[in-house]
Amino acid sequence: MHDLADSVESMEQLAAVWRTMVLDRDPDADVRDLPGIAVRWADCRFAFWNCVTLTDVGAGADLLQRRLEEAAEIMRAKSRPGFLWVFEDLLDDEARAALDTAAEQAGLAYAFPGTGMAGDLPPLPAPHHPDRRVTTEEHLRAYADINSRAYGFPLEDGRDGLAGSTLWKDGVHAYLGVRDGTPVACAATVEARGRVFVLLVATDPQWQRRGYGEAVTRKALHEGIRATGATRATLHATAAGAPVYPRIGFVPNSPMRFFTPAS
Repeated sequence: MHDLADSVESMEQLAAVWRTMVLDRDPDADVRDLPGIAVRWADCRFAFWNCVTLTDVGAGADLLQRRLEEAAEIMRAKSRPGFLWVFEDLLDDEARAALDTAAEQAGLAYAFPGTGMAGDLPPLPAPHHPDRRVTTEEHLRAYADINSRAYGFPLEDGRDGLAGSTLWKDGVHAYLGVRDGTPVACAATVEARGRVFVLLVATDPQWQRRGYGEAVTRKALHEGIRATGATRATLHATAAGAPVYPRIGFVPNSPMRFFTPAS
């Protein structure tokens, strides 16, 4: 069990950033803050922009069951698949122990794990490796394609999430890590409630485990911190990316689980 305040911060950062991202994708997206549930759902092909999150703090087993059933109903009403994000440390001990069974009873299937992380970062030195800021549609497509390959999505799904975005070419500090002129990794930061949030970090599978993801993440953080003046940064890591971030200064706080409606 981690510090509850860190888990609350992690959940609130998700809700704040995903509100911005989902409304950027579709100004008419389903963005609602319901009792115990935050809906951030663009209903697009890019599944990460289709998100429901449980927001109760200290939820017990009975409340958890009710929230899972409500979340599953919301998700089943959508035309595109997405994920329910559950921050485990927001649940009490009984609810944590019951989570898998409760999710199954609600018609939800476990998808994969994640970890919330945060850090009060010192000034990061300016990286000297070649990076390219995302400023054009060509750059944005390359960014989307790297994410699709890394996470196993069809290329068109990633492109549907990012294509045509002015925000990603201006308000987000999005960078491509380049090797011999070819984009091989990507990372982005955006300001959220006085913090710098890291999102959609990915490395093309054929170039993984060579340090490109960490390098471009450091670049995105350097630029985001320099632009905003923020010193605290947050992110949500997949299992594959989790070992990278402590080397930069992040500390794991809340374990997470992702669920989808069962087939």
